[in-house]
Amino acid sequence: QVQLVESGGGLVQPGGSLRLSCAASGFTFSNYWMYWIRQVPGKELEWVSSISIAGASKSYANSVKGRFTISRDNAKKMLYLQMNSLKAEDTAVYYCAKDKQGDVKGQGTQVTVSL
Repeated sequence: QVQLVESGGGLVQPGGSLRLSCAASGFTFSNYWMYWIRQVPGKELEWVSSISIAGASKSYANSVKGRFTISRDNAKKMLYLQMNSLKAEDTAVYYCAKDKQGDVKGQGTQVTVSL
Protein backbone atom coordinates (compact mmCIF):
# COMPACT_ATOMS: atom_id res chain seq x y z
CA GLN A 1 0.00 0.00 0.00
CA VAL A 2 1.03 3.61 -0.47
CA GLN A 3 3.09 5.00 2.39
CA LEU A 4 4.37 8.54 2.74
CA VAL A 5 6.38 9.30 5.86
CA GLU A 6 7.39 12.88 6.59
CA SER A 7 10.14 13.98 8.94
CA GLY A 8 12.22 17.03 9.76
CA GLY A 9 9.69 19.30 11.39
CA GLY A 10 10.26 21.11 14.64
CA LEU A 11 10.40 24.41 16.45
CA VAL A 12 12.42 27.16 14.80
CA GLN A 13 12.76 30.90 15.33
CA PRO A 14 11.55 33.36 12.71
CA GLY A 15 14.15 33.67 9.99
CA GLY A 16 15.39 30.15 10.56
CA SER A 17 15.46 27.14 8.29
CA LEU A 18 14.20 23.58 8.23
CA ARG A 19 14.45 20.76 5.73
CA LEU A 20 11.52 18.40 5.48
CA SER A 21 11.89 14.91 4.06
CA CYS A 22 9.32 12.41 2.83
CA ALA A 23 10.01 8.72 2.28
CA ALA A 24 7.70 7.13 -0.26
CA SER A 25 6.86 3.46 -0.76
CA GLY A 26 4.15 1.24 -2.18
CA PHE A 27 3.96 2.92 -5.58
CA THR A 28 6.25 3.81 -8.47
CA PHE A 29 7.48 7.13 -7.09
CA SER A 30 9.25 8.14 -10.28
CA ASN A 31 5.96 8.04 -12.23
CA TYR A 32 4.21 10.72 -10.19
CA TRP A 33 4.30 14.43 -9.66
CA MET A 34 4.63 15.04 -5.92
CA TYR A 35 3.37 17.78 -3.65
CA TRP A 36 3.82 19.46 -0.31
CA ILE A 37 0.69 20.77 1.33
CA ARG A 38 0.12 22.21 4.79
CA GLN A 39 -2.69 22.72 7.23
CA VAL A 40 -3.26 25.04 10.15
CA PRO A 41 -5.74 23.68 12.73
CA GLY A 42 -9.24 24.77 11.85
CA LYS A 43 -8.30 25.74 8.31
CA GLU A 44 -8.36 23.95 4.98
CA LEU A 45 -5.40 22.20 3.43
CA GLU A 46 -3.17 24.63 1.55
CA TRP A 47 -1.05 23.64 -1.43
CA VAL A 48 2.57 24.70 -0.93
CA SER A 49 4.63 23.28 -3.79
CA SER A 50 4.69 20.80 -6.67
CA ILE A 51 7.44 19.00 -8.51
CA SER A 52 7.32 17.14 -11.80
CA ILE A 53 8.31 13.54 -12.35
CA ALA A 54 11.95 14.25 -13.20
CA GLY A 55 12.15 17.39 -11.08
CA ALA A 56 12.53 19.80 -13.97
CA SER A 57 9.29 21.66 -13.29
CA LYS A 58 8.61 23.18 -9.87
CA SER A 59 5.92 25.52 -8.67
CA TYR A 60 5.21 27.31 -5.42
CA ALA A 61 2.42 29.10 -3.65
CA ASN A 62 2.96 32.86 -3.67
CA SER A 63 3.25 32.80 0.11
CA VAL A 64 6.42 30.68 0.00
CA LYS A 65 7.95 31.60 -3.36
CA GLY A 66 11.59 32.58 -3.03
CA ARG A 67 11.88 31.02 0.43
CA PHE A 68 11.04 27.33 -0.09
CA THR A 69 12.66 24.86 -2.49
CA ILE A 70 11.17 21.50 -3.43
CA SER A 71 13.33 18.65 -4.69
CA ARG A 72 13.25 14.91 -5.14
CA ASP A 73 15.53 11.90 -5.44
CA ASN A 74 13.79 9.24 -7.50
CA ALA A 75 16.47 6.63 -6.85
CA LYS A 76 15.89 6.96 -3.10
CA LYS A 77 12.13 7.58 -3.42
CA MET A 78 12.50 10.75 -1.39
CA LEU A 79 10.83 14.15 -1.55
CA TYR A 80 12.27 17.21 0.17
CA LEU A 81 11.25 20.73 1.10
CA GLN A 82 13.96 23.20 2.06
CA MET A 83 12.37 26.04 3.98
CA ASN A 84 14.34 29.23 4.57
CA SER A 85 13.46 32.60 6.08
CA LEU A 86 10.63 31.00 7.99
CA LYS A 87 7.82 33.18 9.26
CA ALA A 88 5.28 32.69 12.02
CA GLU A 89 2.59 32.23 9.37
CA ASP A 90 4.43 29.16 8.08
CA THR A 91 3.44 27.34 11.27
CA ALA A 92 1.40 24.31 10.23
CA VAL A 93 1.41 20.57 9.80
CA TYR A 94 3.21 19.80 6.56
CA TYR A 95 2.23 16.84 4.45
CA CYS A 96 3.86 15.06 1.57
CA ALA A 97 1.15 14.14 -0.93
CA LYS A 98 0.67 12.10 -4.06
CA ASP A 99 -1.99 14.49 -5.32
CA LYS A 100 -2.51 18.24 -5.04
CA GLN A 101 -5.74 17.93 -3.08
CA GLY A 102 -4.10 15.80 -0.39
CA ASP A 103 -6.35 12.77 -0.82
CA VAL A 104 -3.26 10.57 -0.48
CA LYS A 105 -0.82 12.01 2.01
CA GLY A 106 1.36 11.08 4.93
CA GLN A 107 0.80 11.60 8.64
CA GLY A 108 2.41 15.01 8.55
CA THR A 109 5.18 16.76 10.43
CA GLN A 110 4.63 19.80 12.64
CA VAL A 111 6.50 22.98 11.86
CA THR A 112 6.31 25.71 14.47
CA VAL A 113 7.90 29.10 13.87
CA SER A 114 8.07 31.07 17.08
CA LEU A 115 10.43 32.99 19.34
